[in-house]
Amino acid sequence: MSASRTPVAVPVTLRSALVLAAASVAGLVMLLWPLIIAPAPGESRVDQPFIFMALMPVVVLVVVAELSEGGLDSKALAMLGVLSAINAAVRPLGAGVAGVELVFFLLILGGRVFGAGFGFVLGCMSLFASALLTSGVGPWLPFQMLCAAWVGMGAGLLPRRVGGRAEIAMLVGYTIVAAYAYGLLMNLSSWPFTLGIAIPGAEDSLSMVPGDPVLDNLQRFLVFTLLTSFWGWDLGRAITNVLLIVTLGPAVLATLRRAARRARYLPKEPS
Repeated sequence: MSASRTPVAVPVTLRSALVLAAASVAGLVMLLWPLIIAPAPGESRVDQPFIFMALMPVVVLVVVAELSEGGLDSKALAMLGVLSAINAAVRPLGAGVAGVELVFFLLILGGRVFGAGFGFVLGCMSLFASALLTSGVGPWLPFQMLCAAWVGMGAGLLPRRVGGRAEIAMLVGYTIVAAYAYGLLMNLSSWPFTLGIAIPGAEDSLSMVPGDPVLDNLQRFLVFTLLTSFWGWDLGRAITNVLLIVTLGPAVLATLRRAARRARYLPKEPS
């Protein structure tokens, strides 16, 4: 079954869309800084990441507040709370074991059924609640929240008029792409701190070299990702969520859509 009408659990107005687009661009700049920002001439220190860490929570909060102001009613708030609580509870069951990341399953299906705005807020809230539950609050949390929010939002932007097995196949493909994209972006946020910042002109190093050409630093980063997370964490995340979507996806989608129809976010199915 497919929903022919876009759900409005969290309406995205024109102003909200502009704020979301601006915040996404700002978030990408904050994530891509190792590749595009170099220290000033004569300076070896790079201060930008610490500035970005302070700004990222503000960016996320502004977007969530803007989306919520657009019309987050009590029914949508209740559904958001339930799904966020479930994600927060199941995430510790797999986190830290070969990349098993259970939170993406409900995040993608929730975004698919309730729309891009709901998916964005669900991604933020799920990671925030999980961090509070597991004492995982740190400078990495705003980046995790934003990347997870993009995953949920992307699921809500997938073509609506797709149903049945074709929909599950589409969600499987999206899950694989999202799993690797999330890992890539999170690696990019931590890469300079994991290996340290190399001295300009250093050879045979996978560390970021401030001031080096973008392609050189990109090559170092991609090799770092292949050696650390591509065949482990990212692959585990993709396999886990693909299996969940294939086995449980149809039933969960039907349940969420039933709830959406009762809340009048989706039209009633023809008898």
